[in-house]
Amino acid sequence: MTKEEIEKYMREAIRLSREGAESGKGGPFGAVIVKDTQVVGKGSNQVLLTNDPTAHAEVVAIRNACATLQTFHLEECILFTSCEPCPMCLGAIYWARIRKIYYANTRKDAATIGFNDDFIYCELDLPIEERHIPMEPLLRQEALQVFQDWEITKNKKLY
Repeated sequence: MTKEEIEKYMREAIRLSREGAESGKGGPFGAVIVKDTQVVGKGSNQVLLTNDPTAHAEVVAIRNACATLQTFHLEECILFTSCEPCPMCLGAIYWARIRKIYYANTRKDAATIGFNDDFIYCELDLPIEERHIPMEPLLRQEALQVFQDWEITKNKKLY
């Protein structure tokens, strides 16, 4: 991919971030997913539009790309995002197996306008018992049985 192509896709992500924010759909975030120089997924933040806190631009773009390509793996794809991904989006990017990320704004830039993800990054490093949202194990043996049944299931598809 040429420098001009790379910048073109990033400008599209930035355009989507502006369009989404100005329309009131959500915050100023946009993302584009490209496979072999072809755009296969796009997204802008739609948290306010959908009342869905997971409707970040990268997640919307991943869902769009997976629907377009009819797959849940995007290992041949590149993500262009208007801002460094938050922890949730980064997790989704890894699950989708996207091979490269280009980002414009940093998470510190996002924090200066009120989108501070550092709290979540810090929470992930804490032991479970020290996190702000209490977590308590419950009925593990019953749940383990489901895992054991899954483990011996034939013809399962791992992802």
